[in-house]
Amino acid sequence: MGYQITRETAGRVFEQLKQGYDIFAPKLFAGEGCFSDTDVIRYGKIHALDEIQWERRSDYSFKESLFAINETLFYFTENETTVPAGPEKKIMIFLKSCDLHALKRLDAIYLENGPEDFYYKRLREKAVFVLMGCQETCDTGFCASMGTNRTEQYDMYLKVSGDIVLADVKSEELQTYFQSIDGQTCEVTPDYVTENTETVTLPQHLSVDSYQNPIWEEYGSRCIGCGRCNFACPTCTCFTMQDILYRDNENVGERRRVWASCQVDGYTEIAGGVDFRKTQGQRMRFKVMHKIYDFEKRFGYPMCVGCGRCDAICPEYISYANLINKLAKEEA
Repeated sequence: MGYQITRETAGRVFEQLKQGYDIFAPKLFAGEGCFSDTDVIRYGKIHALDEIQWERRSDYSFKESLFAINETLFYFTENETTVPAGPEKKIMIFLKSCDLHALKRLDAIYLENGPEDFYYKRLREKAVFVLMGCQETCDTGFCASMGTNRTEQYDMYLKVSGDIVLADVKSEELQTYFQSIDGQTCEVTPDYVTENTETVTLPQHLSVDSYQNPIWEEYGSRCIGCGRCNFACPTCTCFTMQDILYRDNENVGERRRVWASCQVDGYTEIAGGVDFRKTQGQRMRFKVMHKIYDFEKRFGYPMCVGCGRCDAICPEYISYANLINKLAKEEA
């Protein structure tokens, strides 16, 4: 059901939504960027529609709203373990089309790739998703090439244009917030881009032999292994485990899972000091092949959604998009 309402009315609806949901959206964190006197746009809990960054792509993805960067799995004593309670309230996440497609990838990893992940599932079942339209392409994004520039799989679409707010509400639960307000029903179609500045062609004939391509060392020689591309990516899901022992009793503590990166030193090191991927070229190969080859062989679609965050955030200006195009060109 589509609605056209005033911004003032939308503010009242938002206040009602806050009673039932913790609401997360891309917001500006002034002065908290990686460099001095720089800002960053990332996801955080919001209290008003005006806090949302509608036009600019977030530097980091929505995934930190669904699973924490640092998450306690359980507390332990000498005799027992205790799983921390999940969130009491439901959550609402504002995100763009490419990130909604990324949600499908996260679900595949955490819910379909073997046993369901208990911690992800209990939060995922409490989540609803609000689509934010894109009127202009972002600078490094290539969502049109990946077919992720538009989606119908949202609970609600919201567009703020001056004093007018347009909403397409698919969820019956969310429709209850709009049925008694002052406004008019209308047809609402989400905005989406049809082409990007960046165009990517996926290689169609990758194989095991592709692992021997010298391109991996070419691009890997520039990588410093910081892992920023993984942390910004909406589909990367790797983590490591940490046991925290309390000082007053070393037999009591907690086990946490913490985001990790396949690009950093030691990620593949196992007992005995064996490291499966020692060079940055080998790590680059693993990341890229997972995104566009291995994942698709398993699930039927690429892992990458073309959001372009990895290109934008890399301190060495390594272009994942250019690497993919170069692989495809070598096939031609």
